[in-house]
Amino acid sequence: MLSGSSNHCGLRSLVIRFYRRRHGSCMQPSWSSQASRMRGSRQTFLNLFCILWLPLLLKAASSSPLPHGSDPPPSALPSGLYKGHTCVGCVLVVSVIEQLAQWHNSTVKAAAERLCTYIPEKLQGFCYVLAELYGPHIAELIDREMNADVVCHSLRLCKQDPGQPLCHLYPPPKVGLSTAIRKAKRIMKTSKDLKIFTGFSSVCAFPLLANLCEKIKYVIRNKLPFEDFDGDKFSTFPTLRGYHWRGRDCNDKNITVYPGRRPVNWDVESDSNCNGIWGVDPKDGSPYEEKFCKGAGSQGVVLLGDSAGAHFHIPPEWMTVTQMSAKSFANLPMAFTDELDWPQFSEITGFLNSTIGGWTDSLYLRLRRRNRCNHRDLQNISQNGGSSRNLLNLIKSLARNQLLDNPAIVIYATIGNDVCNGNRDTLAHMTTSQEMHSNVVQALRYLDSHLPNGSHVILTGLVDGRFLWDNLHDRYHPLGQLNRDVTYRQLYSFLDCLQVSPCSGWLTPNETLRNLTSERALQLSNVLKEIARSEKFANFDIFYMDFPLRQTAEEWRKMGGEPWQLIEPVDGFHPSQIAAALGTSITWQKALHEWPQVLGRENPFNDQIEAIFKDQGGH
Repeated sequence: MLSGSSNHCGLRSLVIRFYRRRHGSCMQPSWSSQASRMRGSRQTFLNLFCILWLPLLLKAASSSPLPHGSDPPPSALPSGLYKGHTCVGCVLVVSVIEQLAQWHNSTVKAAAERLCTYIPEKLQGFCYVLAELYGPHIAELIDREMNADVVCHSLRLCKQDPGQPLCHLYPPPKVGLSTAIRKAKRIMKTSKDLKIFTGFSSVCAFPLLANLCEKIKYVIRNKLPFEDFDGDKFSTFPTLRGYHWRGRDCNDKNITVYPGRRPVNWDVESDSNCNGIWGVDPKDGSPYEEKFCKGAGSQGVVLLGDSAGAHFHIPPEWMTVTQMSAKSFANLPMAFTDELDWPQFSEITGFLNSTIGGWTDSLYLRLRRRNRCNHRDLQNISQNGGSSRNLLNLIKSLARNQLLDNPAIVIYATIGNDVCNGNRDTLAHMTTSQEMHSNVVQALRYLDSHLPNGSHVILTGLVDGRFLWDNLHDRYHPLGQLNRDVTYRQLYSFLDCLQVSPCSGWLTPNETLRNLTSERALQLSNVLKEIARSEKFANFDIFYMDFPLRQTAEEWRKMGGEPWQLIEPVDGFHPSQIAAALGTSITWQKALHEWPQVLGRENPFNDQIEAIFKDQGGH
């Protein structure tokens, strides 16, 4: 790998040469002028952020394997895991290019360019540079009937560690995978440009990008809004941990104004809690907030969770060429800057109509309908890879003041990562019952010192993930639907080989291992159940509920659905949008019948609030 300023100049020269070739010599990018425009344009900034975000996001995800015992979380990137994600990305992209060429009966070069035209316009330049660098090599190898596995190994984007097997998604070529890779490496002559581009992994060393990279890392690490001018942990910007994750701030220049607080002077002059209710009724001079919300039991909803709670989703149309168009990738910048999560549609804090299939139903929306004074009072404090251990750090991003804010319903739901990891000795890296008890009690003590009195906490048990293999293993993955050549069994095996499987214990043909993983999950759920039964806290009561997978599947069957539709199609691991919405209904009914005090009473002034304040400023 090249390093130092020569690497940066090499990449700069490469981009300039590419733009001259594509747009003519008059279009010579000026790094300083581009930086100046970036500072003055949020949209341009966001596009640049998207380019930097994904590799850093993968790096952050890779650097957070489940800690074991009292070991501290690792501070550096395990290079093997990062290489694994790079390999997965390469195989997926090469597969899509190959299938686009097949579907449109075009050359591989034309297919790569077609894919770039689908990318949002202001990100296309980056895509074309990649196509210019890698395209000729990919085209030459595909033209010689070498599959994506062979191509990515020959490009050294998939690497075989000493003593480890060659990982592959597709069935090996007839000559054998090793032989095909050696042949591909002889065919491919690595260009100077390709060598230069290997230095892109050090893009954060660019002087103009170093500060931005550090800010991105801060957002990933602390899960706080990127744009928060007053420092109250709420934002007016949707992504980058903004209001898709927490209620939208209604004044980002005043730290005392934010969703969930008790109103200042009954919000006579302005809206201090962002619920859209403020001012004075001209008929009797009473403050609307006092008239409609006093004694109404206003409360927010907070999720402490994992990727399921954050609602991880990769759109299947991103890799299904028969459906692919520019429209397919229109949401790419938003998806990247929300960490491939869609909390705005999620089971606990969703508030927007789903654009990714299914429908949105959430605990927050139901609480808001029950009492419109709860408007915007939501926080989704979840992360991909969240477990009982790393939640101890994540919980510090909670925004709740015991003296100034309303109580909250807190859902504690790490439904899988305490038993899920990508290690080959997966059982040895699962959380033990003793560790689970310690982690959860520590989290609850933290909540007790931060939640206002009158709050509630619901502990959610772990899922029985055998449902995944049972319902998906013999089905075709979106990437395999065109040629019927990639099943979920193959995908799971590929990810497991690379040690980047989201759950080696469940996504495996080894039935014994799947059963052992479910046994551990049940043990940890019983720990949660016992904590809810025996532990007492000053500022909240505590409840337990099983993860409602069985009830969700039964309800979906009654509606005419199939069980596999409850699982995300691309990753084959997370609950789908349908599962999230159905889960909300089941959770709500349980709370309504068993813990009605948690939900509070219905506000009798809801109709009047709606008549006067309409959508209360929206979300």
